[in-house]
Amino acid sequence: MARSNALGYAAFAVVCIVWGTTYLAIRIAVRTIPPLLLTGARFTVAGVILFAIARSRGDAVPKSRRTIGELVLVGCLLVCIGNFAVVWSEQWVPSGLAALLVATAPFWIALIERLHAGGDRLDARRAIGMAVGFGGVAMLVTPGGAGGAFDTRFVLGAIAIQLGSIAWQYGTFRAKHYLADVPPLMSSAIQMLSGGIAVTLIGLAAGETRRLRFASESVIALGYLTLFGSVLAYTSFVYALRHMKPTNMSVYAYINPLVAVILGAVILHEQLTWLSVLAMCIILGAVAVVQTRRMPEPECVPEP
Repeated sequence: MARSNALGYAAFAVVCIVWGTTYLAIRIAVRTIPPLLLTGARFTVAGVILFAIARSRGDAVPKSRRTIGELVLVGCLLVCIGNFAVVWSEQWVPSGLAALLVATAPFWIALIERLHAGGDRLDARRAIGMAVGFGGVAMLVTPGGAGGAFDTRFVLGAIAIQLGSIAWQYGTFRAKHYLADVPPLMSSAIQMLSGGIAVTLIGLAAGETRRLRFASESVIALGYLTLFGSVLAYTSFVYALRHMKPTNMSVYAYINPLVAVILGAVILHEQLTWLSVLAMCIILGAVAVVQTRRMPEPECVPEP
């Protein structure tokens, strides 16, 4: 039992660190690999690997057409819209700021659940927390908050990340309510495969191959995103969730943005202004207010 608990905390540390580094890797990879093909390659390969792992564990492929259709839909919401929005945006949005913009995801799931029949009531405390959090986002999307990155494309990227977060949270919501009977690894594998293949086909149809260049740093970043960001971190998440309290697991939502901000500043020399630091504190504080009210169980889905 002690060994399992220790391994659980080690797996949780992997989740906290690795998922926080993926924003940096995306920012590097998208320099020479167009966003559609980058997203598609990452999740198609990761999906194949996870599918092989799931099958080796004895997980069965769902036979119900309805279940398969739901898996494909969720995969497209998570990968084709949710993750792709982050990748597309990081062509102009610094990695640390992208992570802070993604940190607003708990606000969207709170609204989605509120609109669902029988969902949690959005009380005044959580509503105020969300309003304050979005105020922090508004501070980021200003010349002072974005620093030297501020321009029209930055603003469009920030909006795209919020739309992607809505799609991501709606996908996780559907997975929670309609895919609970599918083994987590098999569910994630099929979601990654369906979303990855779909976005790859879109990228090929859009002619992204004409802009594709295989720079060494971009290829390494893509490999890191695939093997570490998707395969290792996700399997670590599943393992940690089985050996830790869900309330403790939710802490990764605060650590990931901090890791991304620090790495972006140190490695890519992304500018941090006093206003962006203040916005970071406001956003993470507001997320704490919204999450600690209910302390929801983390979803078993991959992160960006």
